[in-house]
Amino acid sequence: MTNITGVLQKLPQSFYDRADVLAIAKELLGKIIVTHINGQTTSGRIVEDEAYIAFIDNASHSFGGRRTERNEHMYAAAGTAYIYICYGLHQMMNVVTNKKGVPDAILIRAVEPLAGINIMCTRTSKEKSDHTITRGPGNVGKALGIHKQYSGESLSGNRIYLCDDGFRPEKNSIGISERIGVEGAGKDARLPYRFYIKNNLYVSGKRK
Repeated sequence: MTNITGVLQKLPQSFYDRADVLAIAKELLGKIIVTHINGQTTSGRIVEDEAYIAFIDNASHSFGGRRTERNEHMYAAAGTAYIYICYGLHQMMNVVTNKKGVPDAILIRAVEPLAGINIMCTRTSKEKSDHTITRGPGNVGKALGIHKQYSGESLSGNRIYLCDDGFRPEKNSIGISERIGVEGAGKDARLPYRFYIKNNLYVSGKRK
C-alpha cells in the first residue's frame, strides 16, 4: 500500500480545464481523492479510471448531445463532480473536464485506500479492509461516502476534492485497455480509454 509522499495540494482549475480528456485521465492516476462527509474524512489514491468524450462517444451519457436531468452536471464547468446512480444502487463518481458545455468526463473506477480505512469498513459493512473495499466504481462511492446529492459540487470545495502529493506512477506501470461494462456502445466499446496502474490489487476487472 502506498502512503502520502508529500504535502497535499488541491488540483487547480487549470488541471481540469483542458480539451484532452484522455491525457487528464492518465494524469489522474496516482492523484488522491479526499472526502469530508458527515464529519468523517476518507481518502484514496486513484489507480483506475475511464475517459468519456463529449458528444461523439457512444458509451458516454452525452452521446449525440443528449442532455437530461440525470446528466446535466456533465455540462458544468471543468472541475465539477458528476455523480449518477447505476442499477439503482451504485453511486458513480465522475470528474468533469473541458470547457463548460462540453461534457467530457472521467469515471473513477478504483482507488487504493489511504485515510479513514475504518470508516470505509463501516460504510461497506466489512469487519476489516481487503482489496475489494474500493475496487470498482460502486465500491469507491460507497467507501468514500459519495452520494448523488453531491453531484454538481466543485472539486475545489471542501466536501470532495482531488489532490496531488507529488507521487507519479512509473510510465511502464500504466496500463491502457478498453473500458469495462460498455458493451452496448458498439465499436466505441473497444476504444482504449481505460487507464490503470498495473499489478495494483485494487484495480477492477479480471486479474491477468
